[in-house]
Amino acid sequence: MLGSLFRKGGRSPARRVTVVPEGTVVWAVGDVHGRLDLLAPLIEAILTDLEGSTAQRRVVVMLGDYVDRGPASRGVIDLLCDLSERADIETHFLRGNHEDRFEAFLSQPEVGPGWCDYGGREALASYGVPVPALRSAAEDWETACAEINAALPDRHRRFLAGLTYAFALGDYFFAHAGARPGTDLALQEPEDLMWIRSEFLQSAAPFDKLIVHGHTPVDQVHADHRRIAIDTGAYATGVLTGLRLEGARRDLLQARAAGAAISLTAGGLTS
Repeated sequence: MLGSLFRKGGRSPARRVTVVPEGTVVWAVGDVHGRLDLLAPLIEAILTDLEGSTAQRRVVVMLGDYVDRGPASRGVIDLLCDLSERADIETHFLRGNHEDRFEAFLSQPEVGPGWCDYGGREALASYGVPVPALRSAAEDWETACAEINAALPDRHRRFLAGLTYAFALGDYFFAHAGARPGTDLALQEPEDLMWIRSEFLQSAAPFDKLIVHGHTPVDQVHADHRRIAIDTGAYATGVLTGLRLEGARRDLLQARAAGAAISLTAGGLTS
């Protein structure tokens, strides 16, 4: 199935040629934001592709923002915990700004109003925790903090604690938000890797590697000489994007919601 979906893919001679090492297949997945309905079929298709691959190294990179905004943060983390336990696939789970605020709330109830104002309320609800009104008294947020700590499974806590800020492979550098221009990729600050936006997006200066990132939603996947953006706003648009890299080839696979139905569409990516 995936072979036919990807048949039209391939590289364009007009773009910067970037490669992953020989014998390697990499999948990167954009911001999920609680959309388990989209993530589950996309991961199933990715695993089918990897299980049929002859590559010695099979890699999945999740770009962060697994929680908030969508309805099923808990289910998303459950699925990713399952994925992390597979011995036949190399997995890298990056920390997004929403995981950063979620984990902060576990020990700092005072961050609750700010976090919930941009999506945290849906994450709390997915764990069965009542969400205080944003202007509630401090003790209400302390109660919510205690309740989410009680509801959070140990493996979810370990998953959040084990998230990393970036991953590099071949000519690619994977980060949630991007990277600060003018700073060596090995010296990037965690805050920038999770949160940077305009300074990265508006710069024309290339990096030593091509940056694959999410964080800033795009109507269509964007690729140019310095970055590939694959956050297609799943929580609002119903489109979750996976990027497949092998050799110099780039392919896309998207899970799309149309009412209650989920479909998969694929194609090549050029810049």
